[in-house]
Amino acid sequence: MLSDSPEPRRTMTVAVVQAAAPLFDTPAALARAEQLVREAAGPRGAEVVVLPEAFLGGYPKGLDFGITVGSRTPAGRDLFRRYHAAAIEIPGPEVDALAAVTRELGVHAVVGAVERQGGTLYCVALFFGPDGYLGLHRKLVPTAAERYLWGQGDGSTLPVIDTGTARLGAAICWENYMPLLRTAMYAKGVDLWCAPTVDDRDAWQATMRHIALEGRCFVLSANQYLRRDALPDDLHPVQGDEPDTVLIGGGSVIVSPLGEVLAGPLRDGEGILTAELDLDDLARARFDLDTTGHYARPDVFTLHVDESPRTTVTGNLRTE
Repeated sequence: MLSDSPEPRRTMTVAVVQAAAPLFDTPAALARAEQLVREAAGPRGAEVVVLPEAFLGGYPKGLDFGITVGSRTPAGRDLFRRYHAAAIEIPGPEVDALAAVTRELGVHAVVGAVERQGGTLYCVALFFGPDGYLGLHRKLVPTAAERYLWGQGDGSTLPVIDTGTARLGAAICWENYMPLLRTAMYAKGVDLWCAPTVDDRDAWQATMRHIALEGRCFVLSANQYLRRDALPDDLHPVQGDEPDTVLIGGGSVIVSPLGEVLAGPLRDGEGILTAELDLDDLARARFDLDTTGHYARPDVFTLHVDESPRTTVTGNLRTE
């Protein structure tokens, strides 16, 4: 016999944070990240919180690090030294501190950071949950001039985290323009597509709506809002030195699996966007499109994903 009572709605509240952290001041950036996760999870009730790209470690928008083709300057090398020192190690105290916050609050968080491993930096998305630190994703291809700051990730850091309610994954900034990466993530069953970014163009909004519609997933894009007066006085970005010059203009947004904007885009300042997601919208949307399922053609197209770690030196290395 069919019940007359409606099925209970499966919902989840999510938040994207639009803010900037102090450049070259990792303790201050960590304190800000903790405060913002608490604000999103506490008063706003978010169960998943997404912070922007490179929130810990900083995104040096408008700085050239003394680079021209075939030449580096001593001043640029010293600026990189400062940037290298501001990055975080994983595992490390900053990861431990954020893990303690998400354990305390019982929430999941995706936090953009700059990872330091030896002499190389990586742009990463860190995953946290009620059990603490859950893993990371390293940006596969740094964009344009980012390549002289950051190394390339490999296929070993493409996690999709099962929260028990929904599955979340991340693609950082222009990784979202990589069709094969998107296909690999869709095949992993991502429900909440987290997109930490610093891309503030209007065209980014079309990308976020397209991914939501293509992947039939919720998209949570968190961007920085950064002004010149948030940088140390001795830095001189190419955009100019007027204190109110906007270096990164926001545009954080939350999108439904049918491409409908649920919150945002947020402009002209910092803030936190929240939305209550109806998780049954995932099945409703996938009814007529599942790009790696019933809408795929494996007889025509296949994708091989190499998820093995790529290391330069292997073997039993002695340190004596």
